[in-house]
Amino acid sequence: MLAPAARRRSVPVEIGHVTVGGGAPIVVQSMTNTDTADAVATAEQVERLARAGSELVRITVNTPQAAEAVADIRARLDRNNCNVPLIGDFHYNGHRLLRDYPDCAQALAKYRINPGNVGFGNKRDKQFASMIEAAMEYDKPVRIGVNWGSLDQSVMVQLMDENAQSSAPVSAAEVTREALIVSAISSAKAAEAVGLPRERIVISCKVSAVQDLIAVYGELARRCDYALHLGLTEAGMGSKGIVASTAAMGVLLQGGIGDTIRVSLTPESGGDRTQEVIVCQEILQTMGLRSFTPLVTACPGCGRTTSTFFQELANSIQSHLRERMPVWREQYTGVEEMNVAVMGCVVNGPGESKHANIGISLPGTGESPAAPVFVDGKKAMTLRGDNIANEFRQLVDEYVESHYARRA
Repeated sequence: MLAPAARRRSVPVEIGHVTVGGGAPIVVQSMTNTDTADAVATAEQVERLARAGSELVRITVNTPQAAEAVADIRARLDRNNCNVPLIGDFHYNGHRLLRDYPDCAQALAKYRINPGNVGFGNKRDKQFASMIEAAMEYDKPVRIGVNWGSLDQSVMVQLMDENAQSSAPVSAAEVTREALIVSAISSAKAAEAVGLPRERIVISCKVSAVQDLIAVYGELARRCDYALHLGLTEAGMGSKGIVASTAAMGVLLQGGIGDTIRVSLTPESGGDRTQEVIVCQEILQTMGLRSFTPLVTACPGCGRTTSTFFQELANSIQSHLRERMPVWREQYTGVEEMNVAVMGCVVNGPGESKHANIGISLPGTGESPAAPVFVDGKKAMTLRGDNIANEFRQLVDEYVESHYARRA
């Protein structure tokens, strides 16, 4: 099996109880889309994201009302034993909010600063320094988050002018990518100059296009050793967002680049925000970088499987595993690495089931309703009748109880 390249060496950053970089496991994070001023709704969504597996959660802090609610949000989470670190996302007025709402500044575990949106003209450096000073006062790390859509125009103009005068000018896209990198690294250096230690700095350079993200982070990794946060800034909706994020981050992660990731999916109306957390986990787990929950191997179906029963069973088992995982994680060690196979017919079914910890091979179509179950590579029994789904779920539960050590 091909393994990812050795992880790029980066400076470790402590964000609450979570370590980012320095060889620590790659961290999954997400962001709320509630009005932060609504402390109840925001705390509820943060808790849902944390339960789904988000190890850091970012919230918008854009108004005095939002800043005033942050300490209440933190307190609500603490009362529910949800210790996920909160990151404050600041734009334009962060220097004032951190100054005027000290409870907010203290309750957050990290500040996200966008160099393109901290101020303009001669106010920029002063307001940026003010936010860094707040981070130092409250002993908080920061993410210098440069964004394609809100790039510091002074950097962009300078590089465009230099490129125009060059004897070998490059494309506007190349200049823009360079501007992102320069803005991120120079802003991080400026934070260090104010007095923030480098082990309190994470940087990111987010764009929306896959090839641009790969190019920018490849160069960023070459030029610095700051911890790096990966993600497309607007991945998009549904399968497009999932595919784009997986394509871009898969290449970078395979190359050993990246310390924390987010998949910025646009949720469907009424959709579940936790989907982006699940996608992050599945990217890391299918690449062999981390294990979060047992995975289900299932065939796509074909003319041999005109019955949809195996599809329903595969979905049912995957849902069952995710529902049980919070409890199993507390009770057992190693269960997140379990592999379950739900196969639709006798062609590849028995073989795939034997490769799984526990697997079932359904008979397909036009065959007797007999489904052999394989445990650790050996046929253990055959299920028959109308209760196969419930019986197999019970077998999975029994496998967990009998094969994984209980935590002390």
